[in-house]
Amino acid sequence: MSQRQAQRLPHCGSVRAKPRMAPLSIIVTVKQVPDTNEVRIDPKTNSLMREGIPSILNPEDANAVEAALRLRDEHGGTITALTMGPPQAEAVLEEVLCLGVDRAVLLSDRAFAGSDTLLTAFTLSRAVLKLKTFDLILCGRQAIDGDTAQVGPQLAAFLDIPQVTYAEEIVFTENMFRIQRGLEHTRELVAAAPPVLVTVNAAGPVPRHGSLYAIAAACSGEHLLRWNAKDLALPPSMLGLGASPTAVKKIFEPDRSVKGELLEGTEKEMAAQLIERLRTMGCL
Repeated sequence: MSQRQAQRLPHCGSVRAKPRMAPLSIIVTVKQVPDTNEVRIDPKTNSLMREGIPSILNPEDANAVEAALRLRDEHGGTITALTMGPPQAEAVLEEVLCLGVDRAVLLSDRAFAGSDTLLTAFTLSRAVLKLKTFDLILCGRQAIDGDTAQVGPQLAAFLDIPQVTYAEEIVFTENMFRIQRGLEHTRELVAAAPPVLVTVNAAGPVPRHGSLYAIAAACSGEHLLRWNAKDLALPPSMLGLGASPTAVKKIFEPDRSVKGELLEGTEKEMAAQLIERLRTMGCL
C-alpha cells in the first residue's frame, strides 16, 4: 500500500474502555470460507468462485469463538459475532449462535463485493463502532481461503486499539487480559488492558458442540441482525473491488489430474516398492 493510499484512509478514532470491567462485552469476527478441497478460481477476475461450493466456518474463527465463550462463562457478559459476506454467510452466524453466542450481525451488501482485507477491516470497524462499547475483539489468526492474517491487525489499527496475535490461551484477571502467545520456538505471556484485539490460532481452545438451549434460541432468528453499507454510513471511496488497493496479478490452481498410488504390504515390502518406483521414475 502506497503512502498516498494510506493517507486517504479515514480513521475511525480511538475506543475507550468501560469504567466497569465486569461483565465482559466481547465481539468475535467470523468468516464463511469455501472448503479448500473444492476451491475453483475465476480466470477473469482471479478471485475465488464460491457458487455451488460447500462452505464452512473458518477453523481458527471457531477457536476464537470458543475463547469468547469460555471468558463469558467465567466472567459473565455478552458475545456478539460479526461476519461480512453474501446472504448465505448467515449460515456461519447461525452456527455460532447454536454454540452459545448471544447475538450476531451479518454485514451484507453488493457494494462490499471484491473488498480486499483493508476494506474488509474498515467495514468491520464501522460495525464495531455501531455496536459501541466493548472490552475485547477476538478474531481467528487467518482465514483458510486467503491465509493473509491481515484483517485482525488492520481492524485494530482502524479502531486505534492494542493488538495481540497468535493467542493460544486467554484469561481475564484484575481488569487485565493475560494472553499466552504461541510463537515458532517459544511461548510468550502478554498482559493487555481492555479494549484490545486478540487473534487466536489453531492451538487455541478446542471448539465445543452446541447445547439444545442455544440451538433453540438460534432457531428463533431473534438474535440475528443484518446491516448494509447505508446502515454503516460507509463512503463510496471505501467500498468494493474498485476501491481496494490490493490487486491480484497472478493466481493458480493445484493440478488435480495427478493421482496417488496406495502401497500395500508390510513396512519392509512397502519401502521396497517405493524405492523401486523412485528408481523407475529416475529419482534414484
